[in-house]
Amino acid sequence: MASVYEKGENRELNGFNGFEHQSSYVYKPLKKANAQSGRPSKRRKVASAPSPAKEDALPFAPLLEGEEDLESVKLRYSTFQDFWASQEQEIHTILRDVDSEILANVSTFVEQTSPENCDGRIPAGLITLGSNLSSMGRLLDRLHGQMQSNCTGQVVALDSGDASNLKTVLKHIIRSATNDGGGIDGNRESLTDRPGPKPLAYDLDILLHHFKERGIQKVVIAFRDSEAFDHSLLADLISLLSSWVDRISFVLLFGIATSVELFEARLPRSLVNLLQGRRFDIQDSGDSVHRIFTNLQIRQEGTLWLGHNVSRILFEKSKDHFQSPEGFANGIKYAYMAHFFANPLSVLLSKLEPEKHLQSELCEAIRNIPSFRRYVHGLLDDGEAKKARKLLEDDIFLAQDARGSLQSGQERVTIMLQTVESLATVLQFLKIPKTAMPSELIIQALAGELLDSKIVEDLLTEIKKLPSDTVETLFDSLPTAIRELDIFEELHQRLESLLSSKKGSEPLRSEYDEHHSSHRTTVVGQRVKLTKNKAKLSKQDIEYTAFINDLSAALQDYLSSNLINPQDLFMHEAFLYDLRTPIKDAFTPRPRSTVERALSAPFDYLVTGSDTIDDNSIPSKPAISILYQLYLETGSLVNVYDLWRAFYTMAGGEDGEDSDERQALALFYRALSEMKMMGMVKHSKKKIDHLAKSAWMGL
Repeated sequence: MASVYEKGENRELNGFNGFEHQSSYVYKPLKKANAQSGRPSKRRKVASAPSPAKEDALPFAPLLEGEEDLESVKLRYSTFQDFWASQEQEIHTILRDVDSEILANVSTFVEQTSPENCDGRIPAGLITLGSNLSSMGRLLDRLHGQMQSNCTGQVVALDSGDASNLKTVLKHIIRSATNDGGGIDGNRESLTDRPGPKPLAYDLDILLHHFKERGIQKVVIAFRDSEAFDHSLLADLISLLSSWVDRISFVLLFGIATSVELFEARLPRSLVNLLQGRRFDIQDSGDSVHRIFTNLQIRQEGTLWLGHNVSRILFEKSKDHFQSPEGFANGIKYAYMAHFFANPLSVLLSKLEPEKHLQSELCEAIRNIPSFRRYVHGLLDDGEAKKARKLLEDDIFLAQDARGSLQSGQERVTIMLQTVESLATVLQFLKIPKTAMPSELIIQALAGELLDSKIVEDLLTEIKKLPSDTVETLFDSLPTAIRELDIFEELHQRLESLLSSKKGSEPLRSEYDEHHSSHRTTVVGQRVKLTKNKAKLSKQDIEYTAFINDLSAALQDYLSSNLINPQDLFMHEAFLYDLRTPIKDAFTPRPRSTVERALSAPFDYLVTGSDTIDDNSIPSKPAISILYQLYLETGSLVNVYDLWRAFYTMAGGEDGEDSDERQALALFYRALSEMKMMGMVKHSKKKIDHLAKSAWMGL
């Protein structure tokens, strides 16, 4: 055995210690703290710890040129969250109410039909969706929850993306139907742990065994977008399900966007004979959109409203595209968010106890809004110069007056919208042809156009023609806010007095009623002349005519006092969002003009370290901006080599001593490829070494 040397243990392990010539050694490792564990220590992977998020980080940025205090920023964000939470709850309530009727019909159909009472056919519900495609998902979610709570069955939703082939569809059906815990699109593995031969994952025997164990009665298979499914695959699936209806009770639901006739025409006749269909119509999404807008504008706590410009943009978008109610609600949310994000006055909408003092920068912002200028001019016209001066100089007085004006303005807008609701009720009662929807009335009222519109004129004219029994019914249908007014209570008592003293069974009629008009035809000079004459009125009709005139005048005064123009109110910028430009750019963006501006003036978008950037400084621009400038100066055809030499010259290649022509050429080809990708240039078929322009600026 070779000699063992233990000297030099504390020397460098990688150095020479004088024993390199020996043939063997004894290795004695250094003792470490974890030596007793018997396991070698692991080298722990140490990653750079992420920097802790700032405690005060918020999605909203400070306004007032960055001088807004942090508490105001937090208050704006929290106010937006609280406000939208209440609005979102109202939207969900509306959608649930809209879907309640169709849900009741479909659930009754699912519960009461089965292959036994359909002569061995599969019950099929044909749900026509139209443009309201999102309602199918809401309907299936609620139907699934209802069947789960009653333990009557399972709902399996299929999309065209889940149907690549028959095996994939069957696997999805079995996996979703045997998932007891989590929704209609579950991903839990099928139960195949029963004794005996193991079935394949797409064998419907798994589903049969699971339903026998759980006592489930039915399986509802819903095709969300049935028209997108492959016809042959759909035929194979229905044929297979039809062979299992004696063991598993299937019910099919088809979401149809076109029509039942077109859907049926696409299926083979042999396949149609396997189904026992029933049609269901879902309410059009347009009604839900109008209802959402009306409720959010009228039935809220008087905090914030959308102006007529923004509202019209939202409805134009919903009409131009197939937009779901959820998409319309997202547009409303964006408008609300834009107001709280970019308007420093929105901090005044908070329900928290306001401070007596406002930030000086916020007071200066209030003094620069248009409504403040009109307010001060009105004070000067009324001879209140002292108050106007105090508003300009005293921040505390301005804060008190602004808060008071804000609250009174919100109350007046609330009363105005309640008046619009009452007006819509009267219009619906009178059944005037081509009556505007409540949402259209709200938009006209917010624009200050409703009072002088033809709608109010036709309303007052129609009321004068009403008989006494119709007017009596009208009083009963008026909202409580109008009936409790002194003038309308007095008019109601006058009507009851007239009716109590009325003689005969016929109702009282005014002189404006067509019943008192008579037409006479005479022939003058071989021409037929039609004249209209008024019949002589009785004493009761004369009194009723006076009552009708007073009723029309009272209603006109009521509308005149309440249908105000919200933009005439001081501080309306805080509670009325009506900025058309940013909303329109967000909803209907113009990418071409944005791209052209980015190429011609790149430093409008790029962040640089220099504060003095000159857009005319060609070498500092990106390569594609230099090439785009040359592109604008060329004709319809341009030689590629000439374009390269001009690019190299403008990029400073020929002036610099250390210029790298190879690198400049790479930048040139990259910029040229980007312009080809954007569709600005293409290869010319006339000349092989030329490029042809395919786009012109401003078109």
